[in-house]
Amino acid sequence: MARATTLPPVTPQMRRNQRVGMICLAVVAAMVGLAYASVPLYQLFCEATGYGGTTQIAADNPKGVIARPMTVRFDSNVASGLPWTIVPSKPITDDIGRVDTVNFTATNRSDKPVTGQAIFNVSPERAGYYFNKIECFCFTEQTLQPGETVQMPIVFFVDPDLDQNAELDTIKELTLSYTFYPVNEGG
Repeated sequence: MARATTLPPVTPQMRRNQRVGMICLAVVAAMVGLAYASVPLYQLFCEATGYGGTTQIAADNPKGVIARPMTVRFDSNVASGLPWTIVPSKPITDDIGRVDTVNFTATNRSDKPVTGQAIFNVSPERAGYYFNKIECFCFTEQTLQPGETVQMPIVFFVDPDLDQNAELDTIKELTLSYTFYPVNEGG
């Protein structure tokens, strides 16, 4: 005859251990969720605040122009694996708020079509919030045919509100820097 097995009674200590285990499991699940969400959340934060030299996107400059000159310098870097040569625009000096257009020149040095894309930042970082791009090649992937050279325009302005930020009174120069990366086509 089979003996009936009886489970030991659930003690308060066992309940506490179960609760601690459930809390630990919930913390681990939350950490995994935050790890997956961190990149898009950080990007949204940077776009909203200009943190990390992230620029703003605008359709035009509704605030006008102020008589404070600002020099904007341009820089480019090309990641390994992208057979392009990039020549940035020469620096320009203009009054804050004036909409300017400059071109980067890109050349595909390979014998096949190559697709690339750029990411950008502005330095000093705290001024990135005031740098507004109306049009930029960085918004889309670019495919250059073998040996092709193209002009890649940027239309931008520096927000006149920069002049209201006392922390930026000494800023006379901004640098817009692009790093170009290859795009893996087909996955």
